[in-house]
Amino acid sequence: MNASILLEKEAVENLLPQKFPFVMVDRMFSYSETELTSGLNIQNDNIFLEENTFLEAGLIEHMAQSVALHTGYQFFLKNETAPTGYIGSIKDIQIKKLPKANDTIQSNVTILQEFAGVTLVDIITFLNDEEIASGQMKTVLAK
Repeated sequence: MNASILLEKEAVENLLPQKFPFVMVDRMFSYSETELTSGLNIQNDNIFLEENTFLEAGLIEHMAQSVALHTGYQFFLKNETAPTGYIGSIKDIQIKKLPKANDTIQSNVTILQEFAGVTLVDIITFLNDEEIASGQMKTVLAK
C-alpha cells in the first residue's frame, strides 16, 4: 500500500476544520468522487497516544477526519469553502488492533450514499496492509 502521496500535511490541514493538535490525518494518497485514501503518521506528541499506543478514540477521530477530508477536497476542487460537518452516527466500528507511536496508518473511505448534505461511508483502516479497524459513519453538513 505504499502509494504516492497526493497531498502532504500542510495542504491536508488546510482542508480540515480541525487544527493542531487535533488533526488526525496528515496525508492523502488518492481521491475520487466516491473514494479517498488518507494516512496518518502517529507522532510521539499525538494527544491520543497513551503509553506509546494510539487509542481507540484516535482511530475513530482519524476515520472521521478522513471523511471530512473527502468533503473538504471536493469543495476545494470546486473552488468553494467547505461547510462544517458533523458525525451523525457511527455504526459497526470494529477495532482489531491499536497502532503504536511512529506507525503510519492508512484509511480507505468509500462513499455509499450522498443525499442532501448527508453522507454514508464505509471506512477501513490498515497498518502495514493489515486491517486494524472498520466501520460506517454518517456525516451531516451544517446548513
